[in-house]
Amino acid sequence: MINMGSEARSRNMKELNVEEGEYSEPVSPTGQYFNSSVLSICVLGVLDSEIPIDDSPTMALLKDVFLPINPRFSSLMVKDENGTKQWKKVEVKLEDHVNIPVFPPGLSPVSYDNYLSDYLSKIAMEQLPQNRPLWNIHIIKYPTSNAAGNIIFKLHHALGDGFSFMGALLSCLKRAENPSVPLTFPSLSFAPNLSRNSNSIFRNMTNVLYSAFNTVSDFGWSLLKSSYLEDDRTLIRSGDPGVEFKPVVVSTMTFSLDHIKQIKTKLGVTINDVITGIIFFGTRLYMQGTRSNKLSNEHSTALVLLNTRIIGGYKSVKEMVKPDAESPWGNQFGFLHVSLPELTSAETCNPIEFVWKAQKLIQRKRNSRAVFLTGQLLEGLRKYTGPEVYIFFLHYIFTHP
Repeated sequence: MINMGSEARSRNMKELNVEEGEYSEPVSPTGQYFNSSVLSICVLGVLDSEIPIDDSPTMALLKDVFLPINPRFSSLMVKDENGTKQWKKVEVKLEDHVNIPVFPPGLSPVSYDNYLSDYLSKIAMEQLPQNRPLWNIHIIKYPTSNAAGNIIFKLHHALGDGFSFMGALLSCLKRAENPSVPLTFPSLSFAPNLSRNSNSIFRNMTNVLYSAFNTVSDFGWSLLKSSYLEDDRTLIRSGDPGVEFKPVVVSTMTFSLDHIKQIKTKLGVTINDVITGIIFFGTRLYMQGTRSNKLSNEHSTALVLLNTRIIGGYKSVKEMVKPDAESPWGNQFGFLHVSLPELTSAETCNPIEFVWKAQKLIQRKRNSRAVFLTGQLLEGLRKYTGPEVYIFFLHYIFTHP
């Protein structure tokens, strides 16, 4: 019986092109849940190119630059003899991971905008094959309104989160003025509070109490939203069961970074604050639909996934994969439910006011430790209730905001 099991396992390994040898590393619990029978979540990244794309060096770049970034890019998720999921090294057939679609030639950039959106919608619904590493690259060699060509990365969330993937992307880049010098970015810095008077002590005590109140309020609200309360039915939420299995349409919109920086400077906020406010504002406008006389302010909630790493600046992939890294590779996040601000008639004419209101809401969320408490809650569910309950809980959170 043991020999038969070994032969079957060996045959399965060969079918998956798995090399015999040691497993590279165990799959993290979150990685397992993101690639299960209940959840399968991927990240789509789109790069715009200012010049037409030459795909001739693609294979060499993937082999020499992309694959060495992290062993997971050349590994399969398999079960060992104990039934535990592990990352195991495989021989990567790069040609299976590179896709170059063919569109009708000679069309206008606006027409290729539609082809690109349709293509994004198509690959967003496709499952990545489990018999090869969980990533694909798509090269679009047609000019759109915003670019001469596009490169689309589709990476499974089990490989890592957005912070990890951005580190991987940046590690592939070189300095234009001197490629031999490592890529660096300014570190975050905070002005020290040198005041020692009684007003400063009182202010600090007030901030601590305010943070504690926000933490309890936000954590309790997230628990209610995750288990009991539901949003109103709107144009962006049908409330129908199984909606996650229905076809989706991916639409893109381009904003000038210079314009975003102007709003950032005017309001004294961060770029992320501006982008979040724009997304909230656009969502409210979409919910308005064809109703021009009455504002649509049904209760709607955004599920915001927040990075839980302690980030002081850019971290290279080499730093992230160290055993005791401060900002490790992988999935390091928690979640918060954020109610969309209501839209007033005055704000429809002056969107900056809405962005400012959204920033105040996000600022209050920042003054809260609820995201870390929700992270501990997820970890507790994983440890004490088993994977089935944990996956069901995650599925419910993602489908019932």
